[in-house]
Amino acid sequence: MKIGPRMLLVGLALSAACAASTQAATADVATREKALNDLLAEQWQHTLENSPEFATILGDLRYNNRWSDVSLAHLNAEVAKNQEFLKRFQAIDTTGFSDDDKLNQQLMVRQLQDALKSHQLKLDEMPLDQMSGAHLQLAGFISSIPFDNTKEYDDYLARLKAVPTLFDQVTGVAQQGLKDGMMPPKYLLEKVVTQIDSIGKAAGMDSVFAEPLKHFPKSVSAADQKRLHDAILAAIDQQVRPAYQKLGAFVKNDYAPHGRSEPGVWQLPNGAAIYAFQVEQMTTTKESPQRIHEIGLSEVKRIEGEMTEIAKQQGFKDLASFRESLKTNPKVHAASREDILNRYRNYLAGMQPELPKLFGLLPKTKVEVVPVEAFREKEAAAAEYHQGTPDGSRPGQIFVNTGDYQNRSVLSIESTAYHEGIPGHHMQISIAQTLPKLPPFRQQAGYTAYIEGWALYAEQLGKEVGFYKDPLSYYGHLSDELLRADRLVLDTGVHYKHWSRQQMIDFFHAHSSEDEPDVQAETDRYITWGGQALAYKMGQLKILELRARAKQQLGDQFDIRAFHDEILGGGALPLDVLEARTDAWIAAVKAGKAPAHPVAG
Repeated sequence: MKIGPRMLLVGLALSAACAASTQAATADVATREKALNDLLAEQWQHTLENSPEFATILGDLRYNNRWSDVSLAHLNAEVAKNQEFLKRFQAIDTTGFSDDDKLNQQLMVRQLQDALKSHQLKLDEMPLDQMSGAHLQLAGFISSIPFDNTKEYDDYLARLKAVPTLFDQVTGVAQQGLKDGMMPPKYLLEKVVTQIDSIGKAAGMDSVFAEPLKHFPKSVSAADQKRLHDAILAAIDQQVRPAYQKLGAFVKNDYAPHGRSEPGVWQLPNGAAIYAFQVEQMTTTKESPQRIHEIGLSEVKRIEGEMTEIAKQQGFKDLASFRESLKTNPKVHAASREDILNRYRNYLAGMQPELPKLFGLLPKTKVEVVPVEAFREKEAAAAEYHQGTPDGSRPGQIFVNTGDYQNRSVLSIESTAYHEGIPGHHMQISIAQTLPKLPPFRQQAGYTAYIEGWALYAEQLGKEVGFYKDPLSYYGHLSDELLRADRLVLDTGVHYKHWSRQQMIDFFHAHSSEDEPDVQAETDRYITWGGQALAYKMGQLKILELRARAKQQLGDQFDIRAFHDEILGGGALPLDVLEARTDAWIAAVKAGKAPAHPVAG
């Protein structure tokens, strides 16, 4: 066919129009992506300004001299702010966006919707409990505050002087909860009274709030040390301790007597909806409480089968008799507080050189083992992880409970070291904090099922690199895994099936090797934090499922380091999102579009 000059001009015009349209579309996408990233930055800045303690933990010290505003008025203002942010994020058209940008928008929308739903269910009207009430948070927060110069001590002094205002705000929220019937169990609020008294009665240098005065850095002059020493002690005695006494009197006389009589959240107004929300929040799945209860019973049976094999190898007829023998076996109990700390440190030191066998991505921040503060030994877990700063200036910390050491078994220390430290919480969180392509809200994401699921999964990685050499130590690992399976049964038992506390204790005694102090504290923990205890096992099972799927579909292309890097490389995610991400990675590896092996970075 002969093309004339006119047709040629028309064709050129159409090509130019198409090119211009493509350029305009590209520019439009870039404009919308910039709008999303600008809005994410605005929302993150609001988060830091609204949560000064969180900012301090991250090393952002702009708000280091004040506490969060937790008043009822501010809670309501935050609802309005979150509604506004939600509308703005939902208004962004993500057509043509990269997968990462689409996911950023989806996760932020989900986060804001969840916050609004939590407020709608009035969950923020129970600010006092024996696990994480404001009275504990303040005292426990001291270890996360930097004390490197005079200004940081002055910031701390300002915070101490503001404790009365903060506690008055907490009291106001609790009073609103009392009006609305949003009450923790009475017996647990009585424990809160004891905690408040314990923290508040210590005066002068004996107060936990005086701890920073015991180790002034050289950068603080002698004159400032004297001034700050006197001013901080005065603030402790004139503001902090009276505030604790006032809060304690309120809880004892006006709040605790009205605590709910049943342990389960089902007794709260709208209790069934509250627990359904907690389950979905904490597991990031659509599994029903009944199904989770059944999974728990199945896992308990499987794990106890493995434990029975070890018991018989040790010369016992059954698991029960072996468990009983361990209670009086001096080999499995700590010799001292320092003995417990050293065991943790030695296991972490042993794991460190093995990490390259399992990962391409490695943490840059160090981790240290420190004892739990004396004021919270009775209620604290055996161990817990506190994240370090993203720049590594403050290391990650594993707080270990060394209280009542004579009655603490050392059997599970190895698995707990891997869970809290490496390759567990410290590794996952340290890597997430420094992933360069993620916006800050994803670097610091707190999806419990992912975070705790990863840490529980990490416990078994010790076995894969040749650890748990002592059969008793591996038995300890199984005991820890059994505890997480128990949690599926106990949490759904109390909040869904209306179990009593005694039913929980009886199940615990029949199906765990936990020390009695831990049985009591753990039971109260599940009662306080509905749904939280479900996250560990549900997360671990999902990661194991994804690993088996990747191995089966990739065959010889499967590389454990690449798989782990993929799981860790997106930061903490809801389990449904993690599954979609992993499936996409498997497909990309099969198609030759993604590396089957990790690339050192």
